[in-house]
Amino acid sequence: MRLDALRLFNVKRFDGHGVSIEGLSDGVNVLAAPNEFGKSTSFEALTALFFAKHSSRSADVMSLRPYSGGSPRVEADITTAKGRYRITKQFLGKAVAQVVDLDSGRLIAQADEAEGFIGELLGDATSGPAALLWVKQGVTGLENRTDKENRNETSARTDLLHSVQGEVEAITGGRRMAEIQSTTEAALKELVTATGRPKVGGRYHAALDKRDRLRSEIDRLREDVDALRIALDQRASQNRRLKELNSPEEVAARDAALATAQSQFEAAKSRHEVLERLKAELKLALTNRDAAQRELDQFQSALEAYATVAQELKTLEPLLVEATRHREEAKDAEHRAREAASAAEKAEADARSALEKHDLAQRATEAAKRLQALKDSLDKALSSRTAIEALRADLSAKTVPDSALAELQELENTLLKLRTIRDNARPSVIVDYDSGASQRILMDGVALEPSQERHYSGRTALTAPGIGTIQLRSNSVDDAAELGTCEEKHRQLLTALGTESLAAARLRQDQARDIMGRIETETARLGALAPDGIEALQQEVSACELAAQDLPEDLPERDVLEAEFEAAKTNRHTCIEAQKASSLALDSATNRYVEIATRHSPLDSRFRQMGEQLGAPEEHPARLEQLRAALLAEQTRVDEAEAKVREAQSSATDFEFAQANLQRAQSVKSAAEKESNQLQVEIASHNALIKARSDEAVEEKLNERREELEAAEQGVDAFEHEIAILQRLLSALESARQEAKDLYLAPVMEELRPLLSMLFEDVAITFDDQTLLPESLIRKGQDEAVDKLSGGMREQLSILTRLAFARLLARDNRPIPVVLDDALVYSDDDRIEHMFNALHRQSKAQQIIVLTCRQRAFQKLGGNILAFTPWEG
Repeated sequence: MRLDALRLFNVKRFDGHGVSIEGLSDGVNVLAAPNEFGKSTSFEALTALFFAKHSSRSADVMSLRPYSGGSPRVEADITTAKGRYRITKQFLGKAVAQVVDLDSGRLIAQADEAEGFIGELLGDATSGPAALLWVKQGVTGLENRTDKENRNETSARTDLLHSVQGEVEAITGGRRMAEIQSTTEAALKELVTATGRPKVGGRYHAALDKRDRLRSEIDRLREDVDALRIALDQRASQNRRLKELNSPEEVAARDAALATAQSQFEAAKSRHEVLERLKAELKLALTNRDAAQRELDQFQSALEAYATVAQELKTLEPLLVEATRHREEAKDAEHRAREAASAAEKAEADARSALEKHDLAQRATEAAKRLQALKDSLDKALSSRTAIEALRADLSAKTVPDSALAELQELENTLLKLRTIRDNARPSVIVDYDSGASQRILMDGVALEPSQERHYSGRTALTAPGIGTIQLRSNSVDDAAELGTCEEKHRQLLTALGTESLAAARLRQDQARDIMGRIETETARLGALAPDGIEALQQEVSACELAAQDLPEDLPERDVLEAEFEAAKTNRHTCIEAQKASSLALDSATNRYVEIATRHSPLDSRFRQMGEQLGAPEEHPARLEQLRAALLAEQTRVDEAEAKVREAQSSATDFEFAQANLQRAQSVKSAAEKESNQLQVEIASHNALIKARSDEAVEEKLNERREELEAAEQGVDAFEHEIAILQRLLSALESARQEAKDLYLAPVMEELRPLLSMLFEDVAITFDDQTLLPESLIRKGQDEAVDKLSGGMREQLSILTRLAFARLLARDNRPIPVVLDDALVYSDDDRIEHMFNALHRQSKAQQIIVLTCRQRAFQKLGGNILAFTPWEG
């Protein structure tokens, strides 16, 4: 098959228009164009044409639709051994598939029949030979891909080798071996999974389940038999223990021990309570004695502190009188200095006021001179502002947004296009009159002029005077919905803009630009006249008018006023320094007074408070003796309470020992009763278990299950023997296939060897026998895995391998074009020229189509140069 032309309409970036690639020939064909020009789009469209059904809505097909929507259309002209054909598909919307015989122009297939025709050309659309030869941008075929993609391409390579390597059948079995392997694998898969585990639901899995179930049941029955025996032994032991616990001698001994312990505990408890009461009385006596001691100590400490405070007050009182006198004297001095400083400040302020009046009078004279110039500037500035406001108002009425203008232009273009399409689709009438004709034919009452084309829709009437009326009817549907919608949008936009046409809107826009220029001119003039704004200029005019109202008649000399001001300022500084000195003296005297008063005031307050608490000084000795006598009485009570406690302790027994003895006797009796109850419960449980196991005949069931298990294990052994035989057979078949791999891949190596020699010296390639793809590269005896090679080396190996498979297809009478979409992106300058030579070598009996954005680099490729041309679809 040879591709002669490819055409696209409304595909991705070709929104609403079409392009075509014409003049493809045998050999190398090159389409070199910049990025975003449509090369990859063409490749995707070509792939969809041959591999996607016209009714498909897959992601690859949906990606062909442009943003504006619609139905993508792809068309290709091809030449085969049977003839020349045109294949057309339209996706989405109204889906179409057609095949036309170009020699006869006859439609030979459409819809599903057209899909069948394409399938016969290329094989299965997902795994046919073309899937090996059409290289999408960025894909080498050696990288990690989906399992489905790998299976499809591997299947295609395998079918091709089976087809071209018929002699291998006699040596390795070829398809026969594959069938044997497939049958063996199917038999093995019925028993185990790919990892060798039993297959769920299979016969081997069921045999294992039965064996494991019997083993589990035997283990359970064995446990039941063991539990029965243990229950019998435990019941006998528990009966003996219960008899011992409930014997009359044991019960009487436990009761007697408990009664004795209870009597001893009651006696010890009575003596213990007496001792505890005496200890409480001793504790109270000790507390009272300590309180009397604290009261005596506090009174003696208070007397000592009272004497100390009295002595300190006696020392501070004369110092406080002296500090008070010094502070009053400093207050008077500071008051006199402050009055002198105030008078000096007033004199300085009067002198400064005289200077300011003199300066104000001078400014009034100058303001009178500047007033007229400022008024002129203000008048001009106000005039400019008024002009700017008028221009801005005019600009608001004239302005047309750029976006609205662009939208209006786009609507008018669309209207022109739709009206042209409508007029071209409508039928028309043209009349050519004879030279002597005096009458005119009327169309709907209007005369038809000679050679003038008149369109009509639906029905129209032609009136031939003196002959009759001819009724014309158009059967086509005049679909004016889109045109009407566009005209309504056009009318609404013109109404919103307040204009009658696009030309008027553009005129308004030009007028708006002119107004904006005039506004800028007036704004610059206003800025020059009033840099700080009209308000600031008005304030300056008002200030000058105010200043010019009171012009002075006679001004004193400024030198005299300045001398008076300097003298007043010097006097003020002197007075202020004197005031500061007097303030410092006042602060020092005040601080000294505050220091002494701060010490004296709390001492005096404390002395008065202590006097109120201690009472009159003459009562202090009697109060002291009274406190000492109270302490002595409390000490006597303590001695008496201690004697009583010692006497009670000597006659008391150990209360805690009696309490522990009672608790032990009680626990012995309680434990015996609890153990007896527990033994009775356990014996009853054993009786029930023994009866249930005896009724179930567990020992007989155990013997039966052991016999069944022996038969089940024999069945499992038989399955395992069968699995081992099948696995051994597969291993033998695999070994035979491995031994024949080199011969099986000989056709590929035969085609690939001369291509490799064009790029590398002393290089060999090994293929993966599963994927039939290059697995490793052997250079100078060194084995290198393909996935470790550079990106350039991998893409070169990928393309050379595809060229070899293309040659095999041609040998099998199934030539398919090789399509490379920017497939050489990592190759250096030297290697890429060798690749060009390889492409030309293989193109002698093979069509190769190269799509690339590297225009300069691919100039050296040569070949038939292709280009995009417009296509109306």
